[in-house]
Amino acid sequence: VQSPLIITSPHPPRNKMKFSTFACLVLASVASVDAFAPSTPRAFVGAPVTSADVVKSARSTTELNMGLRSFFSRSKTTSSSQGITKDITEDQVRSLFYLWNSALATGDSKIVAKRYSKDPILLPTVSDTPRTDFASIKDYFDAFLQKKPQGQIVEGQITIGDGWAMDAGIYDFTMGIDGSKVRARYSYVYKFEGGEWKIAHHHSSVMPEGISIGTPITENEVRNLFYLWNDALATEDAATVASRYSKEAVLLPTVSDVPRTSNALITDYFKAFCQKKPQGTILESNVIIGTNWAQDAGIYEFTMGADGSKVKARYTFIYVFEDGQWKISHHHSSMMPEGTLPQAITKEEVRAQFGRWNDALATLDSKKVADRYSKNAVLLPTVSDTPRTDYALIKDYFDAFLLKKPQGVILEGDIIIGHNWAQDAGIYEFTMGATGDKVKARYSYVYVYEDGDWKISHHHSSVMPEAFLGPAKPAEEKEAVSA
Repeated sequence: VQSPLIITSPHPPRNKMKFSTFACLVLASVASVDAFAPSTPRAFVGAPVTSADVVKSARSTTELNMGLRSFFSRSKTTSSSQGITKDITEDQVRSLFYLWNSALATGDSKIVAKRYSKDPILLPTVSDTPRTDFASIKDYFDAFLQKKPQGQIVEGQITIGDGWAMDAGIYDFTMGIDGSKVRARYSYVYKFEGGEWKIAHHHSSVMPEGISIGTPITENEVRNLFYLWNDALATEDAATVASRYSKEAVLLPTVSDVPRTSNALITDYFKAFCQKKPQGTILESNVIIGTNWAQDAGIYEFTMGADGSKVKARYTFIYVFEDGQWKISHHHSSMMPEGTLPQAITKEEVRAQFGRWNDALATLDSKKVADRYSKNAVLLPTVSDTPRTDYALIKDYFDAFLLKKPQGVILEGDIIIGHNWAQDAGIYEFTMGATGDKVKARYSYVYVYEDGDWKISHHHSSVMPEAFLGPAKPAEEKEAVSA
């Protein structure tokens, strides 16, 4: 910085010389302080401080250090050849933050890491890992600098010791990448090392009042939250059930394609579901506990009081602590997939199901034959007018039929395979072991995959109609008769 005072006389008067020298020193001092040091009140300053123009525009470590040395040498008398001593003022301590902040502005993690001492400790705001050497500090700033951060001290307190200084308080960062702002607490401990002031310790932490303090809960208590919900179901009041869900809950129900994302939609779902009078029990569960949230996922089973039917399903509950209570934030219920995914079967395997049924006939045990039918099977027998629609009626039919000791063989048939079902329809013939008689009939079997096995869901057997209606007339004869 050059003084604007121009001395024209080679031998100026003594008093003018004194004024000129004094003026030069004052102007140089003011200029250097304005250029490199923020003007900051001493402790816990409410107004933000700004960094110096020269420091702001620095593009390298050398330029930054030159600016700092200029500030130290011009604002304080020193005998050091470099202009920096371990004696330091509060303004100079504060300027060390802006030297670091200007290093951030370069976007170069090496320049930032060089602001730290030989044996530093950095406890960053957004990393759990203590950074204790140049490489790990650089690694942290490799990521942080992508946000283009620039900081400003909001308030801080400075303490100065012998060869060390501390600046602690609150700072704000503006992220140039998206304009977002972040406030945090900071502690810098600087030490005089190798003729320079470096950061020996830097601790940055989020504002604690914004951190959720975890409400304690055990795994058993998490599981018991299901039974609070189950008790609400027992009231058969949809509004009571919906009250167990949080303000912004999501329900993905078992038997509805519509996501329920509001209290009204959740209530609407349970108006229908509660008519079945469901009561549930957890068969297996896995619990995870976080800070003011918990997850319970597994398998549950419902018994429908309206008809006694049972339904097994998979579930996920995510609970959150809201307004002093644990509420359901997310509830996903889905059918057991092995009952919905297609079970592979070939035409040969479909035909083999008839052989299994025929083998059951050979045992002459009506229970074993009836066991080949599904839970809700329908049998329309060859020689009975009564539809057989449950286990007892099916068994009753075979109590009589097995007295003839029947054994069958398929003469012709056609097979269709669907999603967990298959059909085999055609003509079969039975030989009655009791009399040697043969009986031919038409058949339809519909098989379903149930409880891990293929069972007969529908069995329709009928006599050959031409045996009692007479042979079918040729097409030409039919046309003549109709004419």
